[in-house]
Amino acid sequence: MLEEIVRMDPGTGPVHVPAFITGSWQGGGPAADRIGPYVRQPVSRAPQAQPEDIRAALASARTHAGRIVRLSPATRAGVLERAATAATALRDDLARLLALELGKPVKDGRGEINRVADTFAVCAAEARRIGGENLPVAGWARGAGNTALTFRAPLGVALAITPFNAPANLLAHKLGASFAAGNTTLVKSPPQAPATTAAVVALLLDAGMPGEAVQLLHGGGDTGAALCAADEVAVISFTGSPRTGAAVARAAGAKRLVLELGGNAATIVCQDADLPHAASVCARTGYSNSGQSCISVQRVYVHHSRYDEFLTLFEDQVRALRTGDPLDPATDIGAMVDEDAAQRVVDWAAKAGADGARVPLGGTRDGATAAPTIVAGPPPDALVVTHEVFGALVAVLPYRDFDEVIDTLNSGRYGLQAGLFTQDLTRVITAWRELQVGGVIVNGSSNYRLDHVPFGGVKDSGFGRETPRSMIEDFTQVKTLLLRGASIWGED
Repeated sequence: MLEEIVRMDPGTGPVHVPAFITGSWQGGGPAADRIGPYVRQPVSRAPQAQPEDIRAALASARTHAGRIVRLSPATRAGVLERAATAATALRDDLARLLALELGKPVKDGRGEINRVADTFAVCAAEARRIGGENLPVAGWARGAGNTALTFRAPLGVALAITPFNAPANLLAHKLGASFAAGNTTLVKSPPQAPATTAAVVALLLDAGMPGEAVQLLHGGGDTGAALCAADEVAVISFTGSPRTGAAVARAAGAKRLVLELGGNAATIVCQDADLPHAASVCARTGYSNSGQSCISVQRVYVHHSRYDEFLTLFEDQVRALRTGDPLDPATDIGAMVDEDAAQRVVDWAAKAGADGARVPLGGTRDGATAAPTIVAGPPPDALVVTHEVFGALVAVLPYRDFDEVIDTLNSGRYGLQAGLFTQDLTRVITAWRELQVGGVIVNGSSNYRLDHVPFGGVKDSGFGRETPRSMIEDFTQVKTLLLRGASIWGED
């Protein structure tokens, strides 16, 4: 199946992307086409889950969870290591898939697949580390004469719901960590990336993951809501918008949740910063994947004494970015996910301009391709400042006082990551302590992530941390064994 998917060729019509239910690929029923945003024609076609498909997937997951639980961590780790090797070997094919289905430049797609390989390898390493504790029960009189042990047991059935912007790597995190923990996993693909999602699932199956360990369903919000509400599901990992995340939480009820819900990421450039470096990094990471990342640089706050200098350098760096065919290895900026998303960039830039900002670059689109847009000096209540644009737009604003810019960042509804360019250790410590975010990147922009380092936010950016070690904790529960009358600690 993997070979068929990666052979996608718009010239011969959309590739058929089946679901994977009850241990087999199934392609019947009503289907939906994904229109490639750059090629502007159908590139993939996926069957939309029907109620009977959802019931079958849930029943299969519940029935077979016990088999996956009994797989040794070494067996699970071996599958994940083989999948990591296969991802590297298929990097160019999978990057091409991302380019056709999402308009993501192949250079960004190759980077995402490199991260998929890393993520599977880290999941494998963490699978080998799963253990427990020998508790010091004899430290208290009532515990004397007893022994207590714990281990981390799989929860059984996990649900992974992924977004379109990084569908391969975010699925690698969720499905990889869930399998490493010993669960069976229900995967609900994003409607914009059914083929990419199926390719990652097929990669794992080809690497030896048992068919009982995963169910893949395609569909929209109704499918996701039905899966979230199902009693069979014990834990849900969701990445998406705050609005959808709230709906997931309502549908889930009393289930364990890990929610990563987006952001409006800011980067601070202090007066002692290396300005050419800061401008280059902010340009590169503000427009990669057309800004469609929850930690993409959306706002840059520059000390007023160096604001004009930074803006000139930044404009030069953004002008040098190449916009065009995502299949061209030289392209820096491809298409956004659809024309509505590109129009949002145009509309928000125009609104900021009407309210007094300057738009020195961009503010236009060609179909789903938004020109890289700079909004200079928008008012503090502008949409480009207060809301997540999730597009190829960066706002640049001056600030005067470091404590005040910290307060400005904290006043927003999001808190995922922030960037900070400075050589002053006191500012670094202050930002780390005071900023209401999940992570601070020093001498880098907000848009930087290592897949083996805890990642997640606060406030409307969600809760929980997405890194294999943290996710394995979320996908498992502590089980205790207490041996009465048998002590390794001695009796006296």
